[in-house]
Amino acid sequence: MKVKIYTDGSARGNPDGPGGYGTIIEYIDKAGTQHIREYAGGYKKTTNNRMELMAAIIGLEALTKPCEVELYSDSQYLVKAFNEKWLEGWIKKGWKRGKNEPVKNVDLWKRILKAKEQHKVTFIWVKGHDGHPQNERCDVLATTAADGNQLADDVIQDI
Repeated sequence: MKVKIYTDGSARGNPDGPGGYGTIIEYIDKAGTQHIREYAGGYKKTTNNRMELMAAIIGLEALTKPCEVELYSDSQYLVKAFNEKWLEGWIKKGWKRGKNEPVKNVDLWKRILKAKEQHKVTFIWVKGHDGHPQNERCDVLATTAADGNQLADDVIQDI
C-alpha cells in the first residue's frame, strides 16, 4: 500500500518549553476511497527537534502492515539524517558525531529506525510555512498541542 505521511513539530521556548507534534496519514484504499487520519500530542518540556522526530515516529508506528511511504517534513534535521546518511555515520561511530560529540535524541532516532524497518520510506523535505496544505495543517496540530489545547488522539506528558 502506498501511504503519504505529513509531519511537523513545534516547541515554545525551545529548548525545554512545551511542545507538540502533528501528523497526517493519507492513503487511497483498493476501492479508490481516500482515508485521512490526524494525530497530535503535546509535551510539557521538550525541544523542536524532538517534536519533529515524534511526528514521524507516530506516523510510522500507526501503520499496521508494510507500506511504501512518502514522508514529508519541513525538518532538515530529520530529512537529511536519512537522505544524507547522517544516521549511518552516527551508528558506525557509536552514536557520536563531528568532534566525537554524542548525538542528541538517540532514544528517538532508535525508535524511528525500528518504526521504519518494515516499510520502504522516502523522506521528502518541504519548505515550512510556505502554503503547503498538509504542512500547514500539521503546524496547526503541533502548535495547538504545544499550547496544551485538546485535540483528537493527543497526550500531554513529560518527555
